Order: sequence, then structure tokens, then C-alpha cells
Amino acid sequence: MPNSSPSIIRSGTQIAEVHLYSHSLPVKNPPYTMAKAKVWELETTLVRLVAEDGTEGWGETCPVGPTYAEAHAAGAQAALIAIAPGLIGCETWPGLVNRRMEQLLNGHNYAKAAVDIAVHDLLGKRLGVSVAELLGGAVTDRVPSYFATGVGVPDEIAKVAKEKQGEGYPRLQVKLGGRPVELDIETIHKVWEAISGSGMRLAVDANRGWTTRDALRVSRECPHIPFVMEQPCNTYEDLQKIRPLVNHAIYMDENGTDLNTVITAAGTGLVDGFGMKVTRIGGLQKMRAFRDICEARNLPHTCDDAWGGDIIASACVQIASTVRSDLNEGAWLAAPYIDGNYDIKNGLRIKGGHISRPTGPGLGVVPDRSQFGSTFASF
Repeated sequence: MPNSSPSIIRSGTQIAEVHLYSHSLPVKNPPYTMAKAKVWELETTLVRLVAEDGTEGWGETCPVGPTYAEAHAAGAQAALIAIAPGLIGCETWPGLVNRRMEQLLNGHNYAKAAVDIAVHDLLGKRLGVSVAELLGGAVTDRVPSYFATGVGVPDEIAKVAKEKQGEGYPRLQVKLGGRPVELDIETIHKVWEAISGSGMRLAVDANRGWTTRDALRVSRECPHIPFVMEQPCNTYEDLQKIRPLVNHAIYMDENGTDLNTVITAAGTGLVDGFGMKVTRIGGLQKMRAFRDICEARNLPHTCDDAWGGDIIASACVQIASTVRSDLNEGAWLAAPYIDGNYDIKNGLRIKGGHISRPTGPGLGVVPDRSQFGSTFASF
């Protein structure tokens, strides 16, 4: 008997419309401070794809200003305007859409990621399955999160650490750098005094803000504190230099710009894990490949992003829910640092240091489009 399902699935699956929005996300109790940036307000960019049959999919990308990485809001918007016209008529399969984007524009992964997320959302809705199922299947519906402090006064950061441990967060990331390294070392010691013995995992994140000299000093002056040193220095070469000299595990974050870099870092043993951003690597399809590379090499990692609302938050939680539990360092959300949700009913929130995975089709969130106002471009 002929199988008619392929034609049913393919019917009406081409992208018919692409709509682009810009939306402001003010920071609670600003500024949020990192080694190379202070953030008061961020501009997020949203993509709405509409298929021929009317099915919609949403994507989002929100760089943390222009200095955290080679990404910024205006760049995302310009890249999406360059890509969008060429997407009309493309079949709504993630692999085909990603290849089309590569043909249309070189680089700019963080912009392409918003389209990739949107096409996963659209496909999940068409097939009646969650994005986690498209990515291989969830192993949990309660995803661990972690709290990231800003750079601050040692006693104040230690107080925050104790509070977050009490709230149930399994992991804490302490932001450091951009100031005398003695203050960073004092902060690490005081934070450890606050959470020692609790089982809470600790990462210290300089966001590229230390010299190799400072990174070596931090490791040597905190030998008894079992923290992960996340992206301590600016370049890949800096990590190569300190790798044989430090006493702590090294995680790559900002340097993990693409799959090629990840493969090299994992294959050469440069790092012990990754802090990975969905938009930085190019979206959920590439994030799935990253997850599998890490599992093959037994490397822990996060599944998070730089900033953003419910759309990028759900994308992070959907992929994080598919990660092998002993390698899952959690999904970081900007939710505690911003007000409100795009989806009042299903918007993502952190409770007890964990996030409930939206279980509806696609991303599981349906944004209230009226929040975003008019498009800045439509095709």
C-alpha cells in the first residue's frame, strides 16, 4: 500500500512570511555588571516565521551589549534583513533552512540562531511535538538552573551566594574580573565560606577579564576551593598557555564560537567543559551536535544564552532537557533579572533552582505579539 504520509507532512511547509521585531528588556536593579560590560537595558530581536498553512514559529537573539562577544543588536537586525528574503519558499526543515542561511550570509551565527529556533518551533507545532522531542527526547521535565552573580563587593556576593543556595540552586556562577585580582580572590574565599558543605557547585567566571598571570594567581591562592574556572582569559591561546599550570578545571565560554572550535578544544583536551550559548553556536541544530560531541568526550556543559525573554529561554530549556543528567550544568535564564513574560500562562520561571520545561508543541510558549509593537521589517 502506498505511503501517503510524506506528501501530507510536506503540504504547506514552505516559509511564506518572515517578520522581524525589536523589543526592549530593562534590567532589574541596574546595572548588571560583568568584567567588560555594565548593562542597564538590552534590545532583543525576535523572528516570526509563517508557513504556507499559517503555522507560526518564533525565534529570538539578545546579545549582552556590544562588548561581551562579537555580536550586538544592530548587527543581528542587519544580518536578519539580509537573510530573510532568501528564506521565502524554503521548506521548513531545520537542516534545509540552516544550509540556505549559509548560502545567503557568511558568519553571524547569533543572528541565524533566531531563525533556526523559529523553524524548530514551527516544525514542532506542525508535527504536534515539543522541540525537545525534535532534538532527541527529554530525559527530564525539571531542568536544573544556576544563578550568576554580577561583579560586586566580596561580602555582598557571599550573602547572595548563601541566599541562592537556600533557594535550591544546584550551581552558582560568580562573575569576576575588571578590577584588582585581589578583590576577586577575596570574593571566592568568602563565597566558599558561605556555601561550603552544601553540595552547591561553584564556577568563577571572569568573562575573559583576567590576564594569564591573574588566572594563575587565582588558582594558586585558592587550592582548596573546588571551583570551575570559566573563560578566565581572552583568547584560545591564553587557555592553551595556562592549561598545564592551573589546579582547577577550565571551561570554555566566549571562545566557543562554532562547532569547529568545540571539536578542536574537546579533541585536544584543552578544556574540561563548556558554558555554551544557543545563539552563539548558531541555534538548536548546531547545539544538538554540540551536545553529542560533549557526550562522546564526557564533558559537562551548560545550555543557556546571553540574555532574552521566554522564546530564547524555552529554547535553552528544551535542549537542556535532552542532556545526559551527569553532564548537565544547567540552563541559565535572564528571567530573574527582567520583568514580565511574553507568554503570561506558559512563560518560564525558576522555582527551587530548577525550570519546568514547557511541554506544549514547539517551544511550548505562545508570545503575546502585541508586546512587540510593529515589525522593523517584514518579507
